[in-house]
Amino acid sequence: MSLVTVQLGQCGNQIGHEVFNAICSDVHGTHGLCSKKENESYRDACKERFFCEEESGVPVARAVLVDMEPKVISQTLSMAARSGYWKYNDQSHFCQKQGSGNNWANGYSVHGPRHKEVIMNLVQKEAEKCDRLSGFFTIMSMAGGTGSGLGAFVTQCLRDAFPTSFILNHVIWPYGTGEVIVQNYNSVLTLSHLYQSSDALLVHENDVIHKICAQLMNIKQISFRDVNQVIAHQLGSVFQPTYTAESGLHYSRNPLGDLMETLVPHPEFKMLALRNIPQMPENSLAYSAFSWPGLIKHLRQMLIANAKMEEGIDWQVRPPRLGSSIPSSHLTNKPVHFNTSIANLVILRGKDTHSIDLGSFRDPSLYTSWLNPQDAFHAWKTPRAFNKYEKSASLVSNSHLDNVVGKAWNMFASKAYIHQYTKFGIEEEDFLDSFTALEQVISSYATL
Repeated sequence: MSLVTVQLGQCGNQIGHEVFNAICSDVHGTHGLCSKKENESYRDACKERFFCEEESGVPVARAVLVDMEPKVISQTLSMAARSGYWKYNDQSHFCQKQGSGNNWANGYSVHGPRHKEVIMNLVQKEAEKCDRLSGFFTIMSMAGGTGSGLGAFVTQCLRDAFPTSFILNHVIWPYGTGEVIVQNYNSVLTLSHLYQSSDALLVHENDVIHKICAQLMNIKQISFRDVNQVIAHQLGSVFQPTYTAESGLHYSRNPLGDLMETLVPHPEFKMLALRNIPQMPENSLAYSAFSWPGLIKHLRQMLIANAKMEEGIDWQVRPPRLGSSIPSSHLTNKPVHFNTSIANLVILRGKDTHSIDLGSFRDPSLYTSWLNPQDAFHAWKTPRAFNKYEKSASLVSNSHLDNVVGKAWNMFASKAYIHQYTKFGIEEEDFLDSFTALEQVISSYATL
């Protein structure tokens, strides 16, 4: 089954391009470290998911590119074509001359309705090219106007037009210090609207990825491209083909359906976080050796201590023994935050994956009481290595939502910048509805 990717706004288009690049370099790499037959079936499954073949033999990405400014889309199209490995369809993009001015209301209430027909026609054409459609993968930022506002509008249109297809929204959380003065408003409005239409939201935080670039990848002057490449690598580690328990001897055919089935057991809980190890500069790989027990131990502690990368994990955090009180740190005797999960999915790529002991992830104390741990934990595996790493492990978890509402509420209470939204038809009641919806989600996660 195939995925149609919808790239929205500057951020969405730049990350989308890096995702297809990462997938292609993985497929064309000589580092599969598996049999030729295994490599071929992996390659075929990948192409079916993400590309359709052209007569020229160059794979064409199953993607629709949308932005309200032309510059980024034209750069993205030409960079893909120059790679020689893959390209975008020349007819599958839509852009305008003026942007959304970082205003969610402008993207949602003006550009969305005005350009709905053209954008949805492009999506329909891409969907019709799929023999079987698994669903839609949208990529967008929450800080600006086009990705967030138009992205929320397009997601609602996708839900209306394809009621039985899965929709996974990949959203980029803005830098805490702020690229855009109204980014907290844009984020609250985006999240609350996506929560109504999407099957799941996969979140990457710019601050976290920036830290990974600095501390793990040793990049001195970090560019947006560096950040986007780390995000693309992590996404590829989830979406490239694997064997699931159900798929048996064949690569899983329904990437989004399998993801939703394993991770979203209840519509109130649909926030997904992604962790991936190891991550390091390419020139360090030759001097590094990884064992599966070591990778699994780190990944589990990252989960329970809510650490986003393998450096600086708090090893003091322990799951509470069933029936015992809240765990506390040995050093301070203060309660430490233990991260309870609704569901976890571990994805293992590389040699000897069949012999790995994952029992530590089946510990009932990791999970909420209303789900059987057998239903809450799944593992996908493939002997085929991913993007130069001999062994790599990813964890997708449905476990936590940071409180985003605070900063936005403080601005709203002083009526700051509200007039910029009301002139495009988003009233104070709409803000209040969004705050209420998110508070409900946050409190649901807090009571786990």
